[in-house]
Amino acid sequence: MSIVTVQLGQCGNQIGHEVFNAICSDVHGTHGLCSKKENESYHDACKERFFCEEESEVPIARAVLVDMEPKVISQTLSMAARSGYWKYDDRSHFCQKQGSGNNWANGYSVHGPRHKEVIMNLVQKEAEKCDRLGGFFTIMSMAGGTGSGLGAFVTQCLRDAFPTSFILNHVIWPYGTGEVIVQNYNSVLTLSHLYQSSDALLVHENDVIHKICAQLMNIKQISFRDVNQVIAHQLGSVFQPTYTAEGGLHYSRNPLGDLMETLVPHPEFKMLGLRNIPQMPENSLAYSTFSWPGLLKHLRQMLIANAKMEEGIDWQVQPPRLGSSLPSSHSTNRPLHFNTSIANLVILRGKDTHSVDLGSFRDPSLYTSWLNPQDAFNAWKTPRAFNKYEKSASLVSNSQFLLKPLDNVVGKAWNMFASKAYIHQYTKFGIEEEDFLDSFTALEQVISSYTIL
Repeated sequence: MSIVTVQLGQCGNQIGHEVFNAICSDVHGTHGLCSKKENESYHDACKERFFCEEESEVPIARAVLVDMEPKVISQTLSMAARSGYWKYDDRSHFCQKQGSGNNWANGYSVHGPRHKEVIMNLVQKEAEKCDRLGGFFTIMSMAGGTGSGLGAFVTQCLRDAFPTSFILNHVIWPYGTGEVIVQNYNSVLTLSHLYQSSDALLVHENDVIHKICAQLMNIKQISFRDVNQVIAHQLGSVFQPTYTAEGGLHYSRNPLGDLMETLVPHPEFKMLGLRNIPQMPENSLAYSTFSWPGLLKHLRQMLIANAKMEEGIDWQVQPPRLGSSLPSSHSTNRPLHFNTSIANLVILRGKDTHSVDLGSFRDPSLYTSWLNPQDAFNAWKTPRAFNKYEKSASLVSNSQFLLKPLDNVVGKAWNMFASKAYIHQYTKFGIEEEDFLDSFTALEQVISSYTIL
């Protein structure tokens, strides 16, 4: 099944380009470390998923590019075409001249309705090119105006136009210090609207990725491109083909559907986080060896201690002993800083994946009490290595990982709202105080649901 990617705003378009780059370099790399037959079926599954091959020999990305200013889209189109490995369809983009001025209401209430028909026609055309449409993957930032406001509007339109297709929103969480004064407003409005129309939100935090660039990748002067490449590598490690069943003979055909089925058992819980291990500069790879037990020990501790990368993990955090104190309906018996999960998915790529012991991820004390641990954990595997790493593991987790950042954003936005700061910039585009209050209420509900796991 094919995925149609919708790239929204400057951030969405720049990351989307890096994602297709990462997927292409993985497919063309000679580092598969697996049989020729295995490599070919991996190629085929990947091509069907992300590219369509028309008259030209160069694969064309299944993507729609949307921005309210032309510069980034024209750069993205030409960079992809220059790569020689893949390109975008010249007719699958839409841009305007004026931008959204970092105002969510401008993107959502003005640009969205005004350009709805053109944008949805482009999406419809891309969808019709798929033999079987698996769903939509949107990429957007929460801080600005186009990605967030127009992104939320387009997601609602996708839900209306394709009621049975899966929609996964990839959302970039802004830097805590922030570059946009109203980013917390934009974030609150974006999240609350996406929560209504999306099947799941896959979140990357800029601060975390920045740290990975500095501490793991040893990059001295970190650019947006460096940050986007790390994000793209992590996304590729999840969306490239895998076997989802033990002893499966065919690569999974429905990646978005499989992801939702394993990770989103209840519509109240839609926040997904992603961790990937190992991550290091390419020149260090030659001198490194990895064992599955070592990688998985780190990955599990990253999960329960809510560490976003393998450096600086708190090894003191341990899961609660079951039945040790109060009934589990009270979260007070959870040790401090322990990150409770609803569901986890581990994805293993590389050699000897069949013999890996994943028992430690099946430990019932990692999960909320209302789900059977057998249903809460899944593993996908492939013997084919990913992007130069002979062994790599990714963890997609539906857990309490975002509680602190979410609480922070809502708190800061509420403080501004209480003093009516900048509200007039939103009301002039038709977003009233009522809309803000609805958004706060919706997110308070999400925070409360995750807190009492």
